[in-house]
Amino acid sequence: MHLAITIVQLIICVILVAIVMLQSGKSAGLSGAIAGGADTFMSKNKAKSLDSKLAKATKWVAAVFVILTLVLNIISK
Repeated sequence: MHLAITIVQLIICVILVAIVMLQSGKSAGLSGAIAGGADTFMSKNKAKSLDSKLAKATKWVAAVFVILTLVLNIISK
């Protein structure tokens, strides 16, 4: 049981790293806040973009990773 959950957690870890690496960087930083970068076309349609889907997937996969980590911690004691 412990080995199977560890293997699943390893797979989830690789998926989480891949999802995070696929997301675009938020490189606007302070200059984007001063220049009004929030009014761009992409920010208005963010709910439908690939970045929003990747952000949502990151939250779900990270939650599964945390749950698996807690389960492994409980099993190993």
